[in-house]
Amino acid sequence: MSAISVRHWRNQRISAVVLIPLALWFVISMFVHMDDSRAQIAAWLSRPVEGLLMAALVLCVLYHMVLGVRVVIEDYVADDGRRVRAITAVTIAGFALAIVALAALAAIGFGR
Repeated sequence: MSAISVRHWRNQRISAVVLIPLALWFVISMFVHMDDSRAQIAAWLSRPVEGLLMAALVLCVLYHMVLGVRVVIEDYVADDGRRVRAITAVTIAGFALAIVALAALAAIGFGR
């Protein structure tokens, strides 16, 4: 295995382990706030700890998604040019989704 493959494998495993407590926090939080209004959820997310945990969850999910989809593309797309374009598209989409999600969380956090 090359160093890049080992790093990719390690990062995917680390992101999966990090997602476990974040996902548990999210599921428990959704059960606790199940009957809350949109304004109450926005107020909850505007608190610093909850906002940071949600940002960490979103970033970790998107990073893990990009890593996983990249592996699928590398395994099943035979043409080198298409493979590179697909991996580039997935990476750009992951970054774009992260920017949009963080902007939305910032808007909620700063009361806009």
